[in-house]
Amino acid sequence: MTAPNVLMLCTDQQRFDALGAAGNPHIHTPNLDRLADEGVLFESCYVQNPVCSPSRASLMTGRYVPNHGLHANGVDLDPGTELFTRRLADSGYDCGLVGKLHLASCHGGRLEPRVDDGFRVFRWAHDPYPGSSENAYHRWLRASHPELHDAAMRGDEGDPTWDTMPTEAHYSRWIGDETIDFLTTSRHKDKPFFFVANFFDPHHGFGAPQEYVDLYDPASLPRPVTTEDELSSKPPIFEDASKKSYAGHARGFVEYTEDELQEVRAAYYAMVTLVDAEVGRILDALDAEGLADDTIVVFTSDHGEMLGDHRLMLKGPFMYDCAVRVPLIIRWPGHVQPGRRTELVQWVDLAPTFLDAAGVEAPSTFQGASLLPLLGGDADGWRDWALCQYRDSGHSYDPPVHVTMLRHDHWKLVVHHGSPASARARTGELYDLDADPQELTNLWADADHAGTRADLQSLLLDVLVATEDRSRPRLAHW
Repeated sequence: MTAPNVLMLCTDQQRFDALGAAGNPHIHTPNLDRLADEGVLFESCYVQNPVCSPSRASLMTGRYVPNHGLHANGVDLDPGTELFTRRLADSGYDCGLVGKLHLASCHGGRLEPRVDDGFRVFRWAHDPYPGSSENAYHRWLRASHPELHDAAMRGDEGDPTWDTMPTEAHYSRWIGDETIDFLTTSRHKDKPFFFVANFFDPHHGFGAPQEYVDLYDPASLPRPVTTEDELSSKPPIFEDASKKSYAGHARGFVEYTEDELQEVRAAYYAMVTLVDAEVGRILDALDAEGLADDTIVVFTSDHGEMLGDHRLMLKGPFMYDCAVRVPLIIRWPGHVQPGRRTELVQWVDLAPTFLDAAGVEAPSTFQGASLLPLLGGDADGWRDWALCQYRDSGHSYDPPVHVTMLRHDHWKLVVHHGSPASARARTGELYDLDADPQELTNLWADADHAGTRADLQSLLLDVLVATEDRSRPRLAHW
């Protein structure tokens, strides 16, 4: 079999339910819905961490957070790390990237150091905001729309911001254009390709071109999922995070008015719809080049967004589905049954899947499993759990916050670790996702569920042992 092309489309901070195909009637995503109809939608895909860098490192290394070592934003991945794209490049793939990577600290516009990534084409731009002189989006914007670039840099009242830039000059349009350029012009046409388009939207700040904002009436959108007294039964860190996000570095839920929350939700949906339009342009280019039948198209996101649900904003030490469950669509014409739904997979499974499809052996360090059997309808022996680990991974708290989630069957266990991991009190969450899919009722301290909690905590210990790094070869008995 000829090695397939792989086109990966990845957003930043998109919840699993910010998709029409996921059953959301309020959001406009016609191109992504079509992609889901033509491929497989994994309804319960969990990332390995609810913030950017640790999650992306799990994707690119196929390893859980404690094993790749990038445990928090602002930490650099070990410079000797090999990404799965290196193996693809060594096997003859033409590999490229546009947009965000975030496998290292980028604070203050720092140019992200590269590891052994295998990317021949590397059009890096961490975000749309002013920063490194190596930000390829800013170079393009200065050349293509100098007046808009200068206006945004000035930041005068009435000037476009980086988030509300007109569509033709927006970061998401740039991602679309660069991806189309690769498909039509820049790729080595005698080789199969792997290309990843890393959109920044729908990451905050919450804003989009006016034509997309106008598609949504804030008052008509659903209100945040919560109850007035919800936090009284939840771990204490949620009360702090509700008052101030990002450990005090950003506005908290309680600082927004009801109208502002609805405006944020409308802007978030507008950003997703903007990405959807760019996905449509990219898919059209794939068709026009005659590449669609030979290309695996993947759409996913690195983590979710609280968006006011559970009286929380943005991201942090939260293991709610809206924070750690993401879209995952895989289309591969002739190899998957169109329109099929399946679930409970993890981001660590993507790298093994790409190598498996390419006929490339996965390294012993990989901890995920190829999704190709599931894509073919064979779920025999597939794991029945998902693991997510937060290790003070966002803005640092004092004392630090360490949280571990286990999803198993229709249960979710979330352990908020205490001594000796942290000086915080040990507590947790337990949800019956069949009876309580919105995760409003915490059963952690419920006497009737003490046995279930104990069983899940025992299973979590076994999962942690199973996911330890024992990849180094044993050369002899002694």
